[in-house]
Amino acid sequence: MNKLTIKHNELTAEEFISLWESVWGGAPTLEQTSLAMEHSMFRVSVYDGEKVIAMARMIGDMGLCYYIKDVVVRPEYQKQGIGRLLIDELLNFIRENGVSGTDIFVELCAMPDKIPFYEKLGFSANEAQRLRRMYRVE
Repeated sequence: MNKLTIKHNELTAEEFISLWESVWGGAPTLEQTSLAMEHSMFRVSVYDGEKVIAMARMIGDMGLCYYIKDVVVRPEYQKQGIGRLLIDELLNFIRENGVSGTDIFVELCAMPDKIPFYEKLGFSANEAQRLRRMYRVE
């Protein structure tokens, strides 16, 4: 493993798709992903040499709510502290951009097997249930 490099707001749609496919498969379209990159509040990516190995992004309103999305570390790089590094970078963004002296909701959705990881970082579940609806655009 080469020296890891962290980049802010440089993750491309193609890199996003590559990382998504490495963990979940069935990535969104290039058009969807390009729009998501353009409209994300903040993106962080990690590289091993020239290879993108991890990403996370932040969406929200810059006032009350910041939402962590798409935290992905390539399987062969997991359990090396890279996920923690991504979350630290996102929280640093909030610290630098959030309204001073206020409490800010930092939320995320996690698969059940990832909940212990996020709990170690100070996140906790609440009573709310995540609801979703896939809406087809024709």
